[in-house]
Amino acid sequence: MELLQVADAVAREKSIDRDEVLEAMEQAIQKAGRSKYGHEHDIRAHIDRKTGDIRLVRCMEVVEAVENEATQLTLDDARRVKTDATLGDLLTDELPPIDFGRIAAQTAKQVIVQKVREAERQRQYREYKDRVGEIVNGLVKRVEYGNVTVDLGRAEAVLRRDELLPREHFKNGDRVRAYIYDVRQEARGPQIFLSRTHPAFMAKLFSQEVPEIYDGIIEIKAVARDPGSRAKIAVVSHDSSIDPVGACVGMRGSRVQAVVGELQGEKIDIIPWSGDPATFVVNALAPAEVTKVVLDEESKRIEVVVPDDQLSLAIGRRGQNVRLASQLTGWDIDIMTEAEESEKRSEEMKTRSQLFIDALDVDDVIAHLLVAEGFTSVEEIAFVETEELAEIEGFDEDVADELKERARVYLDEQDRVLTERRQELGVSEEVAELDGLTPSMLVKLGENGVKTLDDLGDLAGDELRDLVGKDALSTADANDIIMAARAHWFSDETDGTLGAQSNA
Repeated sequence: MELLQVADAVAREKSIDRDEVLEAMEQAIQKAGRSKYGHEHDIRAHIDRKTGDIRLVRCMEVVEAVENEATQLTLDDARRVKTDATLGDLLTDELPPIDFGRIAAQTAKQVIVQKVREAERQRQYREYKDRVGEIVNGLVKRVEYGNVTVDLGRAEAVLRRDELLPREHFKNGDRVRAYIYDVRQEARGPQIFLSRTHPAFMAKLFSQEVPEIYDGIIEIKAVARDPGSRAKIAVVSHDSSIDPVGACVGMRGSRVQAVVGELQGEKIDIIPWSGDPATFVVNALAPAEVTKVVLDEESKRIEVVVPDDQLSLAIGRRGQNVRLASQLTGWDIDIMTEAEESEKRSEEMKTRSQLFIDALDVDDVIAHLLVAEGFTSVEEIAFVETEELAEIEGFDEDVADELKERARVYLDEQDRVLTERRQELGVSEEVAELDGLTPSMLVKLGENGVKTLDDLGDLAGDELRDLVGKDALSTADANDIIMAARAHWFSDETDGTLGAQSNA
């Protein structure tokens, strides 16, 4: 009974199952038994779960041909012991209880400690693997090279130096609150990894401080952090009567201050989320004022124009404000002043006007009118509706038709020149016939040594975009072109298979 009491005590202390402790004891007794009677024997131990009695036996398997005399015997020999023995039976011989010597007892203890430790680790892993994403409280157990080991009560966790806030130091016995971002099995056992810099840590802190977030009335859509310095958090309310920003700030800033205090004074901007990217970016750049935005949805880039006196505020110290706004929104943000934007637009207008003057053989007045109406390329003029061109002030249908004709003649000439250049470079007709590749793209491919379908098929989508210009092709279109170039590979394989079948 003493054995069972010890097993119960260990199970309670380590928070593991009593049977796991008893199984560890059985394995320890088996190991001691094999040390006494010989390691070649199949010695097994069993502890009665009610009385605590230890039963030690030697097992022999009944086989047709004996390969190991220590663990096997023939059917004839088995029937001398047990008359109804059959092949595959396991015969057991009772062995006297072991009188543990000092060395045997030490070995048994090591086995028990090891097995109990393994069982404890498995219990920790099962308990914490589903708690990833939670905030936990613990006590600092030790600090080594800046890495903090945290006692969570029923397990230990690791708070690595790079997951701590800057200038944050802990010493033994300090209380610490952190976010579980990973639990995984490693060679040394399951490891629980904590973080105080993870963006989700801030989101969880707000969830604890703001009941509306916990209840799902207010949702945190995005978080961007520069740990220990500044952060931005985007929130939206699913109840039109509740202001999401006000609820997160709290009465006299009580709620947000509780989070700021936990994060060592990290400044937090609470941003109203919007489904409109332009509005969201403008909100995210707060406290800077924005006068104009220009979106490029294909490349997820946005140009933001701010007054001259707001530029430093929009960019922030060391670019912090714009960097956090970019992380929060998922858009690449280019910031320029009104003067820079005006200069850029003036340069663009000058460049486009010159293009129309050269291509269409018109004066600068007509070229400026076309640019002012939003035309950016000769192709747009060539294929626009005549009525739309005729509506421009000072134009009529005759002028519109003449401009379209000149645009088409110019494009035809450009195509002819580019086609000749493509042929000079040796780009194959099969490549030229692929949908989505313009003559200018084909010339760029030829200049970079891409001349056959195989050459094109060997490229990745990003490589093709780099060769012809990222603005010229989207990622999806580039991948479609490459798959079209590879199509003959699969048709060749099919033809080869069909040929082999017909020969067979």
